[in-house]
Amino acid sequence: MDEALKKKIDETVAGNKIVLFVKGTKSFPQCGFSNAVIEIFKSLQVPFECVNILADQSLREGLKEYSSWPTFPQVYVAGEFIGGCDIVREMHQKGELAPVVQKVVSS
Repeated sequence: MDEALKKKIDETVAGNKIVLFVKGTKSFPQCGFSNAVIEIFKSLQVPFECVNILADQSLREGLKEYSSWPTFPQVYVAGEFIGGCDIVREMHQKGELAPVVQKVVSS
């Protein structure tokens, strides 16, 4: 990954308390897994940003290297990679996601 792309990803992750790298947008997800993650964060009623990885092929490929995670969506909270749809869904079902998100949003 080139340095400019790494810097762009670093700035996006650091500049948002919660950022979801998804296929599509917050209002028009283009993948069931992206939709599931967006709906989970909407249900938590916290502000979050979405980045459409379908709009930029270099970003899409670079994120796989950046996170060492091959699939999307990719969820970052407070600059930390949380995981993809299955991990976020499991954390939400176990009641583990909301406290983490609320702590970050309120700080």
